[in-house]
Amino acid sequence: MTDIPLLSLTIFLPLLSAFVILLIKEDENSLNNIKNVAFWTSVGVFLISLLIWLQFDNTKPGYQFEEKFRWFSDFNFYYHIGIDGISLFMVILSTFLTPLCILASWESIKKRVKEYMLAFLFLETVMIGMFASIDILLFYIFFEAVLIPMYLIIGIWGGDRRIYASFKFFLYTLLGSVLMLIAIVVIYQLTNSMSIEELQGNYFTTNVQLYLWLAFFASFAVKIPMWPFHTWLPDAHVEAPTAGSVILAGVLLKMGGYGFIRFSLGMLPEASEYFAPMIMTLSIIAVIYTSLVALAQTDIKKLIAYSSVAHMGLVTIGIFAVNSQGLEGAMIQMISHGVVSGALFLCVGVIYDRMHTRDINFYGGLVNRMPIYATVFMIFMLGSVGLPGTSGFIGEFLVIVGAFKYSSIVVIGAASGIVLSAVYMLYLYKRIIFGVIENEKLKEISDLNLREKSILIPLAIAVIVIGIFPNIFLDPMRLPIELIISNYEIANGK
Repeated sequence: MTDIPLLSLTIFLPLLSAFVILLIKEDENSLNNIKNVAFWTSVGVFLISLLIWLQFDNTKPGYQFEEKFRWFSDFNFYYHIGIDGISLFMVILSTFLTPLCILASWESIKKRVKEYMLAFLFLETVMIGMFASIDILLFYIFFEAVLIPMYLIIGIWGGDRRIYASFKFFLYTLLGSVLMLIAIVVIYQLTNSMSIEELQGNYFTTNVQLYLWLAFFASFAVKIPMWPFHTWLPDAHVEAPTAGSVILAGVLLKMGGYGFIRFSLGMLPEASEYFAPMIMTLSIIAVIYTSLVALAQTDIKKLIAYSSVAHMGLVTIGIFAVNSQGLEGAMIQMISHGVVSGALFLCVGVIYDRMHTRDINFYGGLVNRMPIYATVFMIFMLGSVGLPGTSGFIGEFLVIVGAFKYSSIVVIGAASGIVLSAVYMLYLYKRIIFGVIENEKLKEISDLNLREKSILIPLAIAVIVIGIFPNIFLDPMRLPIELIISNYEIANGK
């Protein structure tokens, strides 16, 4: 298998499939063919990513499955891709969620189905390409290209305020990315290199690092999103179709965390040390403030959207604690949040497709009519609050341990957010699932069908597997994280 470019195949197979779909004439008879091509392509890409995981060597800290050739002859710009233990699971998360999203859209998307599937396949290509990029310019191209299909998914297939939400999403993320591009040009001028691998360490003076760090921060802070750059997220989630919300929460928010690890810690260690107190302050505010805002919501989607900001606040605390527990916790928290929040949005989609409302007050007593739904929803809710035995516990516990090594004040802030998350999620579950059915419209609501079970049960299994067997996921990322910490400590004289 060593001669097969598995990583390039994973990146470009969805794009190839998109060209096949372009050739299919769209009519009522061909819609199932379009859906099937998109779905089975995404399943195939997921299986290839699992093959990459099976062949991955946990004893190597550097990049594996590398492919490299010069694609811009006058400059040192390369098509250079590869994965290490940090990017491996970001790729698998992307390939795991995409087929589930396409399956979730099978019945709910009724207009411009062909364009919708094209957008999702293109989105999968650029997500995987971004996580696999070793060349900074290639990373930037994929990073920015994500905006295009996501903008269309929200703007065309979203809710009543979809145009406002899509423009807000686009403008927020584009503004930060312009500064990031300037930083990339400066890096090339100073080093004549675009390789993330070569630039790991301490290559810049402290003053240069500070300016570069702020430029990257402008882009990554919006993507996570950190407080106060988060206001685009609730609007985008509420207006996006269900599958759009899943990818937005499951993968796109992780781009910021991944960028902080790769660029801020990896290339700009002194600046990261300097700005760490600011990051911790913003993260604690995000964890507590957005948890309180979530508690006040009556729209289920908006509540889960604000909870995402709070959970990603824990991720940034773990990253900038810069110790093995904090970084490992941040990575597991990103994987866990990708699965759990994606699953929660899918659960909202299930009842929205039936009742066409997301108002918490409309529901109540669903356990009486939807016992299977109530069970899987409970697993995701408990994963979100970090119950031991679920994926959320592993990430939150490691982040708390890492934060304790950094500062006891930060631990108090992070722990407060975890307590508040239990409050709003348990409150949401109680209001929707328990009690008696008082709304006459709910008395005929049906439980999960086979398609919905096929989507939600794999996600429930993933939540439990990560929670019970965390070392499967921790072992591949341990050495790359140690390498980042080692370079960071050398640069800061620790």
